[in-house]
Amino acid sequence: MISALRSAWAKLAATLPGRLLARIHWRGVKKALLAVLAMILFYVFILIPSTPSISIIRKAATEQPAQILSADGRKLAEFKQSNRLWVPLSGISPHVVNALIATEDHRFYDHFGLDWRRTGAAALNTFSGDRQGGSTLTQQLARNLFPEDIGRAPTMTRKIKEAITALKIEAVHSKDEILETYLNTVPFLYNAFGIEMAARTYFDTSADKLDVLQSATLVGMLKGNSYYNPVLNPERALQRRNTVLRQLVRFDKLSEKQYETLSKKPLRIDFERQTEPTGPAPHFSRQLRKWLIAWADRNGYSIYGDGLVVHTTIDSRLQAAANQAVARQGNLLQEIASAAWGRRSVWNADSALVQAFIRESPEYAGAITKGQTPEEALQTLAADPAFMRALNRAKTQIQAGFLALDPRNGHIRAWVGSRDFTQDAFDHVQQARRQPGSTFKPFVYGEAFRQGASPEDTLVDQAVEIDVGDGEIWRPTDAGPPSGKPVRLSDGLAYSKNTIAAQLIQQVGPDKVAKLARNMGIRQSPLEAVPSLALGTSPVTLKEMVAAYGSMANGGGYIEPVMVTRIENRDGELIEAFAPPEPDSVLSPEVAYTLLDSLRGVVIRGTGRDIRSRYGIRADVAGKTGTTQDNADGWFILMHSQLVAGAWVGFNDGRVTLRSDYWGQGAHSALPIVGNFFGHALRTRIVDPRARFEPPEDSSVFASIRAWFQGLFASKPEPEAKPPRGVKAP
Repeated sequence: MISALRSAWAKLAATLPGRLLARIHWRGVKKALLAVLAMILFYVFILIPSTPSISIIRKAATEQPAQILSADGRKLAEFKQSNRLWVPLSGISPHVVNALIATEDHRFYDHFGLDWRRTGAAALNTFSGDRQGGSTLTQQLARNLFPEDIGRAPTMTRKIKEAITALKIEAVHSKDEILETYLNTVPFLYNAFGIEMAARTYFDTSADKLDVLQSATLVGMLKGNSYYNPVLNPERALQRRNTVLRQLVRFDKLSEKQYETLSKKPLRIDFERQTEPTGPAPHFSRQLRKWLIAWADRNGYSIYGDGLVVHTTIDSRLQAAANQAVARQGNLLQEIASAAWGRRSVWNADSALVQAFIRESPEYAGAITKGQTPEEALQTLAADPAFMRALNRAKTQIQAGFLALDPRNGHIRAWVGSRDFTQDAFDHVQQARRQPGSTFKPFVYGEAFRQGASPEDTLVDQAVEIDVGDGEIWRPTDAGPPSGKPVRLSDGLAYSKNTIAAQLIQQVGPDKVAKLARNMGIRQSPLEAVPSLALGTSPVTLKEMVAAYGSMANGGGYIEPVMVTRIENRDGELIEAFAPPEPDSVLSPEVAYTLLDSLRGVVIRGTGRDIRSRYGIRADVAGKTGTTQDNADGWFILMHSQLVAGAWVGFNDGRVTLRSDYWGQGAHSALPIVGNFFGHALRTRIVDPRARFEPPEDSSVFASIRAWFQGLFASKPEPEAKPPRGVKAP
């Protein structure tokens, strides 16, 4: 290197004036250059620890995504880093490899990760104003595999990190392995990563069947995916394709005659977006991925390259039943919603609500940006039939959420976050916060029982007026007028009497009800400790509500919902097991059973009686319906000693309702989902139909005396009969 610099200095010196040359000595120049070189080497040395390690590079270049299994051994998902299907180099058309090397790195097999000649030429061109890239395929691979470690900014630090990583890649992988990894990881727009997904997306074929024109088109995109997008910019893509063909001629992979013929052919694209398989529990898988990434970071694993096998708590049979129940009821309710909101008397430009929807749309914002007045934008969009139909569909799509868990250990058994994950990925189990309506009332009654009230105690069903401050009076009402008669607390809960719940929360205190609800499972959503809390006015998530009902079913012990039981490596060796957490005692077993026993009345004679009369469920179950103001939300949660399941039904926009006092009720919108699900679980014996909620043992002094007294006068038991000779006792 010094000799090369000496030669360059000699050429430069020949052009300098004599006096100036006399003042400059080669020895001084050499010292300065060596100092600069030492500084560069020192900076490189500092940057080495911030680049990926050899072990990480080995993992990153190997596609071994985490496998997600259900509790009964079925595959739920595969956590890939991107939407790609890994294919070996032998499964990729040779035309692709030839085009790639000829266009991107024709000395690929001659260098060791860095091409000094290309780098120098790129630097000279950049200094002269013609900015060019000098990265080899290995350097590009380093960027693709480790974008966060290396970065994308055009800085010297990024180039040095890229070079160091490229050298490491070349040290541990063969050239063919580098090519295979590069072609399987490079992005091609439209969520297509790797050559196989690109072949399917743009040409409806596989990577091994790509012809020379198709290969040249895809390789041409690598210079700029968006700029040379063959779907949106076909003319540019055609020109770039022919440039790649010319490179093939230059390096003897194509004859001049072949080029003349091929370059005149049109760009034939058979485009279709490739979607990732969602699996049977996509919303659950999405939440699990977040959890697993955090676990892997803490424990030094990669969820994309270490081949982890994650055993979850989901039961694939229950998940399938939940999916089917949500789909069936969702389709039924959608017909009702479409009919109600499809009428011109409801959906028209004169409706204040429809006008509000128009003003909130991105199309309206776009019209304002282009210079239209608010009135002009509103009138234009309201007169556009296609826009109005699309807006109607978007706003009036019925949605649902469903969750089931085992109250004994917190294991999540089924999770449905929306009617269709591909159309609405928003999770109505964990993300959505909606008012729970009357499903919140058990916390009011639970606090009353905790303070010593009995289900047989009575309150008068009468008009209620509660001063909530600032001159406001809260007047809760029911569907019918107050009877003026005493109502037992058990009946008030069974028939979901608002007047009774309102009086009760005044007696026990809203702050104490809020505290109990938080202890039982409402641990993320804020609860406003006001009298109207009795009717579920504070928004919560379905996951929180089902977990809180799980505390009732578990004898007053709260267990945080669990997603994973154990994680193994690819060879089946255990990495970590996750035992169920110890229950957090938030309610005494006696109070929990009293509350649960009162909720049995809901399904026997109250608002949830369809569980028995329509769905024929005879098992020992208890539950609660819930409906919010204007029928915006429908809820139902059902408890069994081995399973708790809850459903929410509504619209993403709370201003939209089913416009039906019948179908808008939780007993008719959400209950059928739970009823169908539970019926399947009981019929198939996944849940034992004979299991019962056992009352807690009476540990009082009087109970002990009673047991002693009964034992004192009890007749002595008959001696156990001996089996006949030669027969073993069971």
